Amino acid sequence: MQGPWFRVSSISYREISDVEHAAMELKLAGYIYMLSCTDVPSECEMEEILDVLSVPEMKEILKDLLKVNTSCTRRPELLSTLLSITALPKKILKWTGNCIRTSNMADELLWRVQRLFFLNGDQDLSSFLLVDLGLVKFPDYTCNICHRIFKERNDLLEYEEAIRVAQLMDESLDNDNMEMVSRCADLSENRVCTMPTEEDSNLAESPPSFYSCFSSTWVYSKVLTLGVSVYERERRYADAIRILKILLSKIASGRRRGYWTLRLSVDLEHIGRPNESLSVAEGGVIDPCVRAGSKIALQKRVVRLSKPPRRWKVPSYADSLRRNIEEVNIEGRPLNCETGAKSVFYGYDGELCGVEQLALQYYADEGGSWQGTHSEGGIWMTIFGLLMWDVIFSEVCDVFQSKFQTAPLDLETDDFYKSRKGLIESQLKRIQDGLAEEMLITSWELHQGTSCRGINWDRHSMADLRAAVACVGGHRLALLLRHLALDYRSWSSGMPDLLLWRFNGERGGAEAKLVEVKGPRDQLSEQQRAWIFVLMDFGFDVEVCKVSLVSKRR
Repeated sequence: MQGPWFRVSSISYREISDVEHAAMELKLAGYIYMLSCTDVPSECEMEEILDVLSVPEMKEILKDLLKVNTSCTRRPELLSTLLSITALPKKILKWTGNCIRTSNMADELLWRVQRLFFLNGDQDLSSFLLVDLGLVKFPDYTCNICHRIFKERNDLLEYEEAIRVAQLMDESLDNDNMEMVSRCADLSENRVCTMPTEEDSNLAESPPSFYSCFSSTWVYSKVLTLGVSVYERERRYADAIRILKILLSKIASGRRRGYWTLRLSVDLEHIGRPNESLSVAEGGVIDPCVRAGSKIALQKRVVRLSKPPRRWKVPSYADSLRRNIEEVNIEGRPLNCETGAKSVFYGYDGELCGVEQLALQYYADEGGSWQGTHSEGGIWMTIFGLLMWDVIFSEVCDVFQSKFQTAPLDLETDDFYKSRKGLIESQLKRIQDGLAEEMLITSWELHQGTSCRGINWDRHSMADLRAAVACVGGHRLALLLRHLALDYRSWSSGMPDLLLWRFNGERGGAEAKLVEVKGPRDQLSEQQRAWIFVLMDFGFDVEVCKVSLVSKRR
């Protein structure tokens, strides 16, 4: 079986002579088949070759062969018309240039090389072209590699097999092929069950913990997590419980332990086992890998389930969960009131807007003359990236494997803070001492336009960033950034929708407010509640703005 066709003439990154030279080498190795001017492609090959053409190119071929212009713009119809032309095979090379077809062996080889080099499925060889053209710029850092990601070839092969299963799982879910979904879940379950636990594998010399996402176990756990969602939707709670118990027993430090524990507790209650459900929730609360919203959700389950005679003692965190969160209620005139549809309102200026923009208009007017932005966590991620740039891209062993990364491999793990504690605390001390605005300006000027995880250069202006930093204050800003540095993954989502600030004019001073906006049918998620509690502990002015439908009297 052959791989896909490619057009050599469309490659502009290297000289054509270099491409042809490489193509000849591949041909000799049996990796490609090159279509020459003497070959007559079969009907199947013709369809594949035409597929590399754009719609304008197809229309141009029809104009050349039939001497008529066509108004058709639909690709399937153009393809069908072209395939019906008898003289097409002999003339196709004039339009497609030199066509090559890769074999499956070459296709797999290129796929493997790209994944080994970039370590993700989002980048390919076009990254080199984008850098050469100056369209993308990656940060400067040192690649100091001390450990191999794959200790043995078999580890790589198992990882690739797991990725193929994950891709098949995604395709099956998209196509609603539940039979194939179950087969992918069953295969993943068998693979995870036969693998040693993390405690057993740690007995031998192992690579850094942040390499775990490049293991087959990690990929299969993603497949099984999707499988659990499918089983729960079909009310197959026994199957979901079995998988969740396997995941929790095999993966001791997984990033999804909070989610798995919560779902296991919920599913056990579904089948009438409240005592076991409570025990699972209590274990999750004290699990060091369970954090943020998942921890809040498990604490709430423990409080609800631990009633006498099941439990006589009230958990110590019960009062903390009942803390009062400030609320502001405003009214809005809706355009639509459909259940499940995103709420759209008429703003104070008469224009249509969402709930967040309506809240911004309220706070800018009768709500206190605040300026601000609807950013959720975006502005905080940008501030973190700019103020912590030198920390993020400092030289640490194994975290940079190529020159095409926008963040170190350990950013979303506990290792990030542990490996850079001195550097991080030094930066936080400067921020706490009031130097954040100066650091922000310097970092912006040095790195503007460079790709960095979390930074959105186009969405947030320098003026807004400076205002936010100045109004939040060094002490609170340092606390928030340390929180992100300690656990970037758990806390990079769920922050309040609005960041507001105002300067007090002649009186001097400045202040900031964070606001979570909720429409008429919305409720706080546990992740959002966790962030609000953290911000309250840090001394931030934070509140929830509830938008209700305007009363009939008005």
